Amino acid sequence: MNYILNLEVYVMLPIVMFIVSLIIQIPIKQAMKHALTLGIGFIGIFMTLDHFVAKIAPVIEQVVEQTGSDLTVLDVGWPPLAAAAWSFKIAPILMVVFIVINIIMLWLKLTNTFNIDIWNFWHFLFTGQLVYAMSEDLTLSIISSITCMIITIKLADWSAEATEEFSGIKGISISTLSATAYYPIALVTDKVIERIPKINRINGNPEHIQKRLGFFGEPMFIGLLLGIGLGVIAGYDLKEVADLAINIAAVVFILPRMAGILGEGLIPISTGAKNYLLDKFPSMEDARIGMDLAVLIGYPAVIVSGIILMPIALILAVLLPGIRFIPLADLPNMIGAVTLVVVATRGNLFRAVIAFIPIIIGKLYIASAMAGTYTNLLDKAGIVISQYKGNITSFLDGGNLFRVYWVYLFQGNLWAIGILPIFSLLIYITWKEYKKRNDNLDNAFSKLEY
Repeated sequence: MNYILNLEVYVMLPIVMFIVSLIIQIPIKQAMKHALTLGIGFIGIFMTLDHFVAKIAPVIEQVVEQTGSDLTVLDVGWPPLAAAAWSFKIAPILMVVFIVINIIMLWLKLTNTFNIDIWNFWHFLFTGQLVYAMSEDLTLSIISSITCMIITIKLADWSAEATEEFSGIKGISISTLSATAYYPIALVTDKVIERIPKINRINGNPEHIQKRLGFFGEPMFIGLLLGIGLGVIAGYDLKEVADLAINIAAVVFILPRMAGILGEGLIPISTGAKNYLLDKFPSMEDARIGMDLAVLIGYPAVIVSGIILMPIALILAVLLPGIRFIPLADLPNMIGAVTLVVVATRGNLFRAVIAFIPIIIGKLYIASAMAGTYTNLLDKAGIVISQYKGNITSFLDGGNLFRVYWVYLFQGNLWAIGILPIFSLLIYITWKEYKKRNDNLDNAFSKLEY
């Protein structure tokens, strides 16, 4: 199991999708071509992001150094948490349970999503592992993992239509907890902004900005400006500012191309899977494949929103009282975390940034509060951060609002129980919006048929 899970996503996913393609009776040559294209698209995205991280990491460190901050907790990013999750003693059993429950939900028509994003099962495992670490109750741990998985799949269902509309890729949903967790919050924020006069008329869609400003509104130019701004904040000289600006402009320009390659491989498989399911099970007209959030990373609105939010997160970490760390390792992953927030706001940069700022604040405080728990958990799992002996945390996944709330709810924590009505309201609004969108689509199709 560990051998398989140690495969990179751009290796594992093409293999899984190739097998899926054969099952749904796509000819073997086409299946191989589509699966390989999908893997190449992922490699292109990760290569571009790796290059981005290599350029942005020194900027972040320079900004931290200039602030003179002496915060004692180290942000190590999500990988150590994922490694700890896979070391959980019942991880192999839970993986099988997740798949079986997903199939049962499909059979009972309780979901439209078949989640093949096996790597990101670690999010559900980590939820159960945290519950077990804090309570030593294995039953609670298992129930928390399973319910976390079920809620994530339902959020994937409810955001699927909006995801399809935003991306243009049919037959998929996003089932990664680190993105789906914030879809309800973004929906509510979008509705609030919609009711504010004048503010609700601000159109932050990259296509609109580009149309109004021409080249100066293109994502690559916006990336250039962001690079210049970050370089100046970091105290870079002219040569270093120019280098950073061109590199960020290149990332903003190249990522959508890589996403296009990924789509070339994904669309035929997702379409074929949907047609196959409809042929075998006519009632599953809304069936979708649950995918990693990386499918959405290449869109300009996602990239630019993520880059804008990075310096905002740094500033908030320095200014807010009680924060014990500076976002370092996890900061570049902001582009992934904001994906479904951008979907919920229909690609409006302004609304996406506004919606994610409260989420950042919550992440900063939660990741600070959980530092001791994460440090102990990694110690027990035998995961060592080389050349560092202090407390660690993870800004984005360690500060996941839903997961930490779910963990404390299963501990019977009073504050978690107290805000259960708010959590339930967010879920209800998300479901209501999904029903409204579906009803509108059904009415539109009925008129077309008439």
